[in-house]
Amino acid sequence: MREERNERIEKEQPEFEERVVTINRVTKVVKGGRRFRFAALVVIGDKQGRVGFGTGKALEVPDAIKKAVESAKKNIINVPVVNTTIPHEITGIYGAGRVFLKPAAAGTGVIAGGPVRAVLELAGINDILSKCQGSRTKINMVRATFEGLKQLQTVETVAARRGKTVAEILGE
Repeated sequence: MREERNERIEKEQPEFEERVVTINRVTKVVKGGRRFRFAALVVIGDKQGRVGFGTGKALEVPDAIKKAVESAKKNIINVPVVNTTIPHEITGIYGAGRVFLKPAAAGTGVIAGGPVRAVLELAGINDILSKCQGSRTKINMVRATFEGLKQLQTVETVAARRGKTVAEILGE
């Protein structure tokens, strides 16, 4: 009997951790009054280098979050993580939003604002510096962060693409 309970507990653990970045109440004014809807922005990740985000709209908040999580599962990307940080500096641009990401020494922590912090923590990056420039809209900041993370490359991939060894790339 105890074994069955343990199996159920193991099955119920989700593959991804989810974090609600923002919930926005949207109002549509019609002849009879106002109609309210909710828009949710959710980031999911496994803290192992896989992260995704999604948006959802519904008449109720839980339904909007559920839709956003389903959307996020379709937009998952793999992020190259070197030790606890990213391999190199990068600036992600989406619309008028820019997010500058810079690798940091071990023990620095995640130096980032709300939406960017959620993405980086769920990607499994523990030491990083970031700066948001331009648009501070939460969705644009998340998308700019994703654009930056998509462009990251490890030394191994660069060496393989150039047909060189890792030592030649690093100048050793």
